[in-house]
Amino acid sequence: MLSRNDLTFPSPENALDEPNGLLAIGGDLRPERLLSAYASGVFPWFNDDGGPILWWSPNPRAVFVPSQIKVSRSLRRRLARAEYRVTLDAAFDAVVAGCAAPREPNGGTWITPAIRDAYGALHRLGFAHSVETWRAGELVGGLYGVSIGRMFFGESMFARAADASKVALARLAEQLVIWKFDLIDCQMMNPHLRSLGAVEMSRREFLARLRDNPPDLTRRGPWRFDER
Repeated sequence: MLSRNDLTFPSPENALDEPNGLLAIGGDLRPERLLSAYASGVFPWFNDDGGPILWWSPNPRAVFVPSQIKVSRSLRRRLARAEYRVTLDAAFDAVVAGCAAPREPNGGTWITPAIRDAYGALHRLGFAHSVETWRAGELVGGLYGVSIGRMFFGESMFARAADASKVALARLAEQLVIWKFDLIDCQMMNPHLRSLGAVEMSRREFLARLRDNPPDLTRRGPWRFDER
């Protein structure tokens, strides 16, 4: 168990194989602990059932190289038409709320009120960021995550209109290339992420990339497009 005052984690290389990546149980979601977790290759993921916080470091890890996001022909046409307006850090709380909404009737969510409060605090400190996709003034998609050094740790995305989350990801990736970011972490692979160009990276390599990730280069918010 993690003690409340302990902001360090066991070596992620000691995470369990079954379930994949479970590393530690307990602790809290203070900004200091969350930043320590991400810098160590660890993230929280748990259900709001009264149980403790679970901390994970899966092997392999799913990541995007920002310059290698796959943009389909249809998505490229949608981007060219500027069908959606995309912003950064314009509606963080609304994006997290959109991601927290159940994906199916009577479905649950891992984005609990505690998670929403914790990442809201990180956003106010300039470490957590959102990408918003708008149509006719209405928020129709987006994503959010945490940035440390030259890595963006994606947490969740949502869409209420066709390709709205993909547009957000594509525009974020374009900007991260300009800012010379190395990776977008997306934690666990799934078919949707793979279709967008995500690749698997061993935990060992991912941790090595983290060790070479200079925290003093963290671009704290608010973020805006087209900064150089």
